[in-house]
Amino acid sequence: MAEREFALTAPQLLIETDSDSQVMSPGHSYAVGRDPTSDVVLTDPRVSWHHAVLHVDDGHWMLDDAGSTNGTFCQGHRVRHLDVGPGYILRFGNASDGPCCTLSALHKPTVVRDPQPSALTAITGLDRPPTSVRRLPAKVIRIGRAPDNDLVLGDLSVSRHHAELRAHSDGRYEIADLDSHNGTYLNGLPIRQALVGPADIVGIGHSAFCLVGDQLQEFVDTGDIDLDVEGLTVEVGDGRVLLDKVSFPVGQHCLLAVAGPSGAGKSTLLNALTGLRPADRGTVRYDGRDLYHDYAELRHRIGLVPQDDILHTQLTVRRALGYAGELRFPGDTAPAERSARVEEVITELGLTKRADQVISTLSGGQRKRVSVALELLTKPSLLFLDEPTSGLDPGMDRSVMQMLRGLADDGHTIVVVTHSVLSLDLCDRLLLLAPGGRLAWYGPPGETLDHFGFKHWSEAFEAFENETDRDWAGQYRASPPYKRYIAGATARPPQSGQLGQAGQPGGAAPAAAVVQPLPKPKPRGWSKQVSTLVRRYATALSADRTFLAVMIALPFVMGALTRALAGSRLDDSTALNTLLILCVSGVLIGAANAVRELVKERSIYQRERAVGLSRSAYLCSKIVVLGTITVVQSVVLTMVALAGVQLGPPGTEGVLLPPLLEITLAVALLSVTAMMLGLVISALVKKEEVTMPLLVLVAIVQVVFCGALLQLNGAPVLNQLSWLVPSRWAFAAMAATLDLGAAFPATFSDDPLFTHSVGTLLLDLGMMVVLSVLCGVLVSRLLRRHEPAIMRG
Repeated sequence: MAEREFALTAPQLLIETDSDSQVMSPGHSYAVGRDPTSDVVLTDPRVSWHHAVLHVDDGHWMLDDAGSTNGTFCQGHRVRHLDVGPGYILRFGNASDGPCCTLSALHKPTVVRDPQPSALTAITGLDRPPTSVRRLPAKVIRIGRAPDNDLVLGDLSVSRHHAELRAHSDGRYEIADLDSHNGTYLNGLPIRQALVGPADIVGIGHSAFCLVGDQLQEFVDTGDIDLDVEGLTVEVGDGRVLLDKVSFPVGQHCLLAVAGPSGAGKSTLLNALTGLRPADRGTVRYDGRDLYHDYAELRHRIGLVPQDDILHTQLTVRRALGYAGELRFPGDTAPAERSARVEEVITELGLTKRADQVISTLSGGQRKRVSVALELLTKPSLLFLDEPTSGLDPGMDRSVMQMLRGLADDGHTIVVVTHSVLSLDLCDRLLLLAPGGRLAWYGPPGETLDHFGFKHWSEAFEAFENETDRDWAGQYRASPPYKRYIAGATARPPQSGQLGQAGQPGGAAPAAAVVQPLPKPKPRGWSKQVSTLVRRYATALSADRTFLAVMIALPFVMGALTRALAGSRLDDSTALNTLLILCVSGVLIGAANAVRELVKERSIYQRERAVGLSRSAYLCSKIVVLGTITVVQSVVLTMVALAGVQLGPPGTEGVLLPPLLEITLAVALLSVTAMMLGLVISALVKKEEVTMPLLVLVAIVQVVFCGALLQLNGAPVLNQLSWLVPSRWAFAAMAATLDLGAAFPATFSDDPLFTHSVGTLLLDLGMMVVLSVLCGVLVSRLLRRHEPAIMRG
């Protein structure tokens, strides 16, 4: 295929309003209107919410009126579609005194007032003109999304009042975060308050700010970014090399396919590029910035669609995207703003007719589109996809790849790992990995087979498997395509005095990847995250009819069986078995509710955690929803089983409450503790299929160690092990409530945990609370294993 040009021919323009100025790049469309998320925000009431769009068409800048109420004007005439360029003056809402926008060439002296290169250029080594320039404040500049800020950022990831840049009396400047949702960053690391110098980069949303002389330069990440990969090496403990010194560049708006035989290191490369598992050596530079060092900030600009669904498939498309927007956008984002962005993404990916359809009923290709839509909510510049066409028929395969081609053309840089070769002609570049994680090819897909001397892809992949002694990487390094597509594309002379993020001279690759562990900033929006997660989880569960049916039927069925065994009263022949079955039922109810809930959402958790989800908020949402369901089921179970039954000999009383209430409390605590144990299992296993055998094992252990069948008191080792078994304490609590040791001494042992006293009952109940807390801590530690390595802490 013909090689695509990654840069457009239209020039960059400066657009100036009464309050602001910014540089317009041809790779991006610029919305004009009163909407605070517009690229050019005009607050005049005569301006429509979505008034007009400036964009490049066929190499020329164009103005399109978006059906505004009061119109768009040039030289006194109302216009709907107009070629524009330097020197044009546009008015919005009124031909004579409406808000004015002036277009001029980028080199206009009033904008570039300092002949020195931009600060971002000096730091990253990339030639990036500032998007806008303003004078540094005499006192304070407030930065945020709301129109009343001094510097308005039309970015939904920015809080309404996000940060302040404050001038000190000694001439220094300080950046202060205003308890924002997504944080303020200094040189890639989250801060609450810090001094800013000329060599520093302040990150807020998709914008970076630098101090240059008396200027504040803003650089907006609109998607025109380069990705430079150099010397990535990944090794495992036994000395095996999974990735061997892989280097390549990814240009702006490029669609790159990563392919190779199984075991060649494709997933390892994807994990290294996204920061999920940083390479042991080498660098990944996102627009000149070290991704590993600046991961805390840059992760918000990277989208990742794993092979498994990252959606709750019980929800509709619109509702799933709505909940995702609540989690990823600041809490002060208006519902209308979130909804508008959701609808925009739905339209962009052609999902309008499917917006109210349940995700589980969509085809494989449509579900993949929804996963991509979820990532596009936050407008990432760089999008990674792992096997997006796996399991799809050739038609769907082509459809998904055409979607990715369109996204690349619209301003995203896309890297897709694939086994399919059906649609490689749609890609700009193909990267082939040979066994051992070595780079066998990087270049246009159309030149690949000629380079290897094959006519068909099957021959190439067969050769990778069979010709194990062939030096694929060496042959490629000695070829002209290597010099053209890698050596020539990555050769960039270092600037004098330039330092990289790791403190090394520009152009020098570090011997080892510098991984900056993320500090632990003050948690933001924790309660709002919990609220959103609880509502989303409850909605997903209520939409699962099978789960609902089992959840409702189980306590009634188990309660009825227990009631049949108990009869009209508990005596020496029925009491032991009745309490035993009640314990087993409580354990099954609690554990069955939770044992699948974490493992089935693992891909969802991994992705949401990478973009800022709180681990404790996620776990808390599970406990709240499942705990509520479990307690209700336990109450139903106990009431069906024992309501109206004579509990023990006449005159039997509870320790603190009526016997039935104390037994209900014991069963509820047992079920909740079993639920927490189920979460431990769910966080521990790798596959959902393993959970059911483990659930059976848990039930058997509860029966053996509850104290009904074995004499545990005084039995060394067994007695101590039983302390870790929830049913041991629940059975003891119920026996203590009914004083069964005294009522039926021939049946019940003289176990001290059965004593009918306040202290014993509180100990029995309290130990279940302790076990629940210990399980919660263990679940949190197990969840940590499934997080990006750079975020663990």
